[in-house]
Amino acid sequence: MSAKLTQIFKVIEDTITKPPIPHEPYKQSLKAWAMYCLRDRGFKVVYAQNADFAIETKGEEKLYFKVSNSDDDLDNSISWIVWDSTTKTATFVPQNI
Repeated sequence: MSAKLTQIFKVIEDTITKPPIPHEPYKQSLKAWAMYCLRDRGFKVVYAQNADFAIETKGEEKLYFKVSNSDDDLDNSISWIVWDSTTKTATFVPQNI
């Protein structure tokens, strides 16, 4: 994995674990919340056909994301944002590159 990609994943993780607004499941979906947080951090969030959304980064290809309320059976070919309703925290699980 490139150093730039490692750095991007670190920023994404920080954004999801220390978000600008808390995720409130009764107000917004996990997908909408994650997209908002990443946009707020300056990422260009775009439509993705085989994922929930993607981000475009300068000089890199698109990074694809899915969201889930469970960390069971996550496909490691894509990055995940997982909500834990017990601890009320989100976790970023980067794709396996």
